[in-house]
Amino acid sequence: MDQLSDITQHLLRFSPDALIVVDANGRIRFANETVTQLFGYALEQLLDKPLETLIPERLRGKHVSHLTAYLSKPGNREMGARIADLYARRSDGSEFAAGIRLAPFKIGEKLFVAAAIRDNTERQQINEALIAAREEADRANRAKSRFLATASHDLRQPIQTIRLLNAAMLKISRPDLRELLQQQERAIEGMTRMLNALLDISRLESGAIEPQVSDVPLTETLHQLTTEFESVAQARGIALRVEPASLIVSTDRTLFYQLLQNLVGNALKYTDQGEVKVSCVTGPAALTITVSDTGIGIPADKLDRIFDEYYQVDTQGAKRMGVGLGLAIVKEVARLLGFTVSISSHVGEGTRAVVSIPNQYLTAIAVGADSTATAEPAGGATRRSRVLLVEDNDGVRLATELFLRFEGFHVESAPSAAEAEVLFEKFQRGDVIVADYHLDGRNTGLELLTRLRQRLGYDVPGVVLSGDLPSVLRSLRTPVPNCRFLSKPVDTSALLDAIDELSVDGGTDRRSAAGGAG
Repeated sequence: MDQLSDITQHLLRFSPDALIVVDANGRIRFANETVTQLFGYALEQLLDKPLETLIPERLRGKHVSHLTAYLSKPGNREMGARIADLYARRSDGSEFAAGIRLAPFKIGEKLFVAAAIRDNTERQQINEALIAAREEADRANRAKSRFLATASHDLRQPIQTIRLLNAAMLKISRPDLRELLQQQERAIEGMTRMLNALLDISRLESGAIEPQVSDVPLTETLHQLTTEFESVAQARGIALRVEPASLIVSTDRTLFYQLLQNLVGNALKYTDQGEVKVSCVTGPAALTITVSDTGIGIPADKLDRIFDEYYQVDTQGAKRMGVGLGLAIVKEVARLLGFTVSISSHVGEGTRAVVSIPNQYLTAIAVGADSTATAEPAGGATRRSRVLLVEDNDGVRLATELFLRFEGFHVESAPSAAEAEVLFEKFQRGDVIVADYHLDGRNTGLELLTRLRQRLGYDVPGVVLSGDLPSVLRSLRTPVPNCRFLSKPVDTSALLDAIDELSVDGGTDRRSAAGGAG
């Protein structure tokens, strides 16, 4: 028993923490040897002294109020968890960041408080360094996001020029050069996908995207997927099967399509034979949209990393494609929309991506919906329409004009909104305006289209091109009738289809227009 008592006394005296006991009046009744080492006071200099002796003068007023509040409701407590910038004062007047743990106890009816004190200077310095590093990383990330957002338009312009020139050369080149041009076209397509992915993930990470919820007919989204990817599937010798569905989803139209677009694009990219299938199934709690393929598959030990940014699975020597952002974008978009995405796969058998949409987002079933109701692009129509092209980038304008002329269109072009308005006098019903969205600091292609419609008195057909299409679409308060919005670098087939489709009836009289969505 005596040995235990000795151990207890030595533990109190030489504890790694400075131990102090104060009474209900805040006076020091006990201090161990470690207090002397930490504060520089002899023990007799502290006994019966107020605790304020160990507190910097500038903080003593706050200390009194904190001590009063603590004694009214004592308990085990970490002072530093509630009080910022907690400091103690040494005998020489110097200060140090302190970590203090309080524990109340009673002897008879008298209340005492034990305080364990540590010098937290090193810990504080580490925390400050971590905070500074995090702030610096946040600044760098914001700077990256601002750069990509600002440079988006300029980065897309040269790709747009090359893409259009390549398409024009395919129309006139010798047969022995066509294979080279087709290879070049595939390289341009790959570069476009990578640029789009980098810009998309930047916008998502920056928090700059807020979902704009509207009623989205699933049949339209599925038809759009078919239109975009059918030619890609045919070129790879793969069957693309998109099963019809007539539900309406309450969601952000652009983000929803972007999610499915990435999943279908990814499936086609890693499938060499067989099929890619999109199917929809309603359940008691959710609608599930499944994108399945018969591709190379993903090893089981890699599935938990496939949603990481820039991560690409090494699929048994398969060539590297893209930059590994497609599924990272899918994950972030699904989170924004309130959906979930899961992936299952078997090597050599294929992959299934399942998007689960809770029933709360299903607003209705389209009455009499027909998955084939959307008009097919009039790709085979005779091209007699004229095109008014408005583009402020010289290279893109000349390349677009050259491409459209080789496709059989009569083209009038203008480098600015002001010069385009001079050409309004020549505009006839059946003509189509193709305009860049960002023309200059004062005008947009959509504003130019609106002025032309007001001048002529009918919904002039228009195609608006933008390097930041998601932001443009989210800025629209209402659908724009008789207008198509396409992303830069523009898919040449999509541009031709849009012009052909819009020029069929030449526009709608504003007095009788029902107002279709662009």
